[in-house]
Amino acid sequence: MSSIKIECVVNENCKIGESPVWEEKERSLLFVDITGKKICRWNSFTKQVESVSVDAPVSCVALRKSGDYIVTVGTRFAALKWKDQSLTTIGHVDKDKPNNRFNDGKVDPAGRFFAGTMAEEIRPAVLERHQGALYTLFPDHSVVKHFDQVDISNGLDWSLDHKTFFYIDSLSYSVDAFDYDLQTGKICNRRNMYKLEKEENIPDGMCIDTEGKLWVACYDGGRVIRLDPETGKRIQTVKLPVNTTTSCCFGGQDFSELYVTSACQGMDDERLKQQPQAGGIFKITGLGVKGIPSYSFAG
Repeated sequence: MSSIKIECVVNENCKIGESPVWEEKERSLLFVDITGKKICRWNSFTKQVESVSVDAPVSCVALRKSGDYIVTVGTRFAALKWKDQSLTTIGHVDKDKPNNRFNDGKVDPAGRFFAGTMAEEIRPAVLERHQGALYTLFPDHSVVKHFDQVDISNGLDWSLDHKTFFYIDSLSYSVDAFDYDLQTGKICNRRNMYKLEKEENIPDGMCIDTEGKLWVACYDGGRVIRLDPETGKRIQTVKLPVNTTTSCCFGGQDFSELYVTSACQGMDDERLKQQPQAGGIFKITGLGVKGIPSYSFAG
């Protein structure tokens, strides 16, 4: 086993860094700062960060087959043109809940965009409960709601055989699995796959590797954990130098690097002194596993 190395590659102090996505053709890492209201792109060659600012919390970003990106801003699905720095709304949810916003989202293997909502937080992980829902934006721009009564809609991904959908509602402290129909995008038969242990704290963003194992970032747990969906067991823990780890994705030339986002919102000066890299983006190498490229929205 090669030795694991962790380095802070983007020392940005994002308020809530989230939604890391590797963009192969640009050799860049996309991510958002939710309450900083910006979408960022870190170039792995130049090490420079470019960003586009928006007018509301922006919770996730995804690639688009036609070029550019799709994002969730407030309670809207929107198309982002990077060069023009322009947003075009293509879907709107939770119109009856002005205190809601989108949270995590990801494109499925058929090019549909799954994303969920939550109430605005009073402080990290403290909010009005059961206000969120999980939605899919289809390539024809129609929107379907799968279920509601969600606390914090979070990490999501699909099994390698495209038969299972994995999902996190953070305050359930568990990773759940659903049967997933690739043809229709429907999900059913929800069950618990893994219950987090006390020191792992709050499950947040998630991704899958080429061996079909899940990597889950643990907010306030300062770690990512690797889970085996077959057995429901944790098989690896990698600790990071900040507690507020939020999400993760594989990237780099051969998708062998794990990028982990983090947050600094809600931390007082004392905690920030102890963890000055909070809000930064970390690169973990030497894991001995690889990820798969992100899917692109087909609409």
